[in-house]
Amino acid sequence: MSNLQEESSGPFRVAIIGGGIGGLFCALSIHHHYQSSSSSSPHVKRGIQIDVYEQAPQYREIGAGVGMGINAARLVHRLGLGPGLIQIAGQRQGTWFTFRRHDDSGEVVVIPDADPEPGDVRQAPCARSDLLELFLGAIRERGAATLHTEKACTGVTVLGGDGENNGVDVDGEGKGGGKVQLRFRDGTSATADVVVGCDGVHSVVRDQFVTDANNKSVESGTIAYRGIVPISALERDWPFDHWSNIWVAKHKHFLAYPITRNTKLNVVAFVTKRLGGGIPINDREGEQNKYKNIRESWSSLCDLSEVVADFAEFDEPVQRIISLMDERPGRWRINDHEPLGRWHFAGGRVVLVGDAAHAMLPHMGAGAGQSVEDGWILGRALAEYLCSSSSKTENRSSSSSTKFQSLESTMQFYQDLRLPRAQRVQAASRVSGNLYELQTEEMNALSYEDSLPVLGEAMLQRMKFVWSEDIDDSYDRMRDGEQQQQQQQQ
Repeated sequence: MSNLQEESSGPFRVAIIGGGIGGLFCALSIHHHYQSSSSSSPHVKRGIQIDVYEQAPQYREIGAGVGMGINAARLVHRLGLGPGLIQIAGQRQGTWFTFRRHDDSGEVVVIPDADPEPGDVRQAPCARSDLLELFLGAIRERGAATLHTEKACTGVTVLGGDGENNGVDVDGEGKGGGKVQLRFRDGTSATADVVVGCDGVHSVVRDQFVTDANNKSVESGTIAYRGIVPISALERDWPFDHWSNIWVAKHKHFLAYPITRNTKLNVVAFVTKRLGGGIPINDREGEQNKYKNIRESWSSLCDLSEVVADFAEFDEPVQRIISLMDERPGRWRINDHEPLGRWHFAGGRVVLVGDAAHAMLPHMGAGAGQSVEDGWILGRALAEYLCSSSSKTENRSSSSSTKFQSLESTMQFYQDLRLPRAQRVQAASRVSGNLYELQTEEMNALSYEDSLPVLGEAMLQRMKFVWSEDIDDSYDRMRDGEQQQQQQQQ
């Protein structure tokens, strides 16, 4: 067991690998919860040091928009960043998305937005760069973490309590009282009490500890084009009363939603090139060879002519949007990922967050929100562990759950709470993509006309479980349920 009384003096050090939206929110959450807990627990004296290591020369987000559902926006507000989030978000005007026919823009089904909550908590579709800047500004203003750049992590080594190198603990137990050493591409290293892998879908941290068949990407057969266009260029003669729309056809769909205070339209256009089993959708000359060469990378670009060709049969509003996209829009291969059965290793010294733990297809707009939920729960749990352990060090009684008596049990609590929900969203996103492309098992046997009612019925309640859950309530129920059982047994 690795309680704080077994640790060396000095602050408890948390190293976060990856300075994207998930990594920065995680840093803010850990700082927020530790400050809140320690201010109400005067016996907590050790302190905490959070370091964020980003591999790029600067903190920036590649990509266009990000959908922050009300479940994630709620947590940003609880960090005290609600006003800033409102300033950068788009307004959905009461509609999450209207699903439309691709050929004449006729309505298939309208999915209402989640109702705003007290304090103006609402859906917050944002530009990724704006959201990152909001979190960066908060970290700097609050002194929440030390930010490092050009620190590409190449591996971690679990150290024993005496500082000796015990090698990489792939099986995940680690020695009590040990630390973790991080190695970087520039030849430098650092040590920490806990390493948080927020390094995305191609996570170096995960790949070191998860070596089985589940740690692999799975070809979805879909590519996506991305871009941002000015809403001002579309306002004249725009045929709809809102900006959030998805046009659907067999094996492709085109979506757009507003960001940046409704001054810009985020555009993502999906095309399935291969069905399950690698069956080609289109045998156009060179089409399949071109698909093979597309990377799973947000920095991959293509010629606009490819978007024009793939969506030539779509209605006039889509054509207007495409005409405003950059001549070199983003294009990347959408890969699915097998669910992981374990998110923490080395006795709780190494833990995964966000895409490193549960990379998912983007079809529910929930990936960033799930990363935010991860960071929030990890921050709460780690703060309970630190305060509980400090209380024991001074022989004080602690009302905290036994789930926070060690790092390993703390990280297991985090995993027990977050893994089932994240993997449910992961699975639902996979199904949603097939619904939008009208290529579920049922729809494959139907014509376009007959597929549309199936889509409409399937979508009506699809987002409810993502938006409605208050993750703090779930945390309290899991923690307090154990405490109630203990009280009943006494």
